Amino acid sequence: MRWRDWWLPIAIACTLIVVQASGPELASAWRYERSVLVTHEWWRLLTGHLVHADIGHLGWNLFGVVLVWWLFANQYTVTGWIAILLASTIAIDVGFLTLMRELEWYVGFSGVLHGMMAAGLLAWLVRARDPLTWLVALLFAAKLIWEHLVGPLPLAARSMGMPVIHEAHTYGALGGLLAGALLLARQARRHTPL
Repeated sequence: MRWRDWWLPIAIACTLIVVQASGPELASAWRYERSVLVTHEWWRLLTGHLVHADIGHLGWNLFGVVLVWWLFANQYTVTGWIAILLASTIAIDVGFLTLMRELEWYVGFSGVLHGMMAAGLLAWLVRARDPLTWLVALLFAAKLIWEHLVGPLPLAARSMGMPVIHEAHTYGALGGLLAGALLLARQARRHTPL
């Protein structure tokens, strides 16, 4: 993979870093906060995924951006990845608004990362179907199931120092799966790159 193929994750990482460096006032104004959504501050549905609780939280998400891109970048075009990012974001927001009415606020990019991971794994499963791909996909599914049955993974819970909203991971993964499936179906119909 060429360095020019990394412009999207670099843009994401730079955006997340600049937002974090802008201070707690911006984080407070941009986080997903249900009580102010009713006053038409709809931008928080997008910006809530760009702000982080602290530098450690940001660090984990930056690591995730690099890892997901390194593993799956060539599975979709940049346009396809943007569609996956948007679908994951929308799925998380719809899940929060309709299924988690008690959730007061949320920050972080991890739900969107789970959407990217799910879309990447789906593409791997469609194209490769080797035992390692199945193992990684099963571990990913097991992680999501664990979070729903037990709670956050112990390492995540200790390192965050804040509640982990694991539902964002599931909603993001579902959004990424849907977008990935649509992109792969379109590619199969047209025999063109995603």
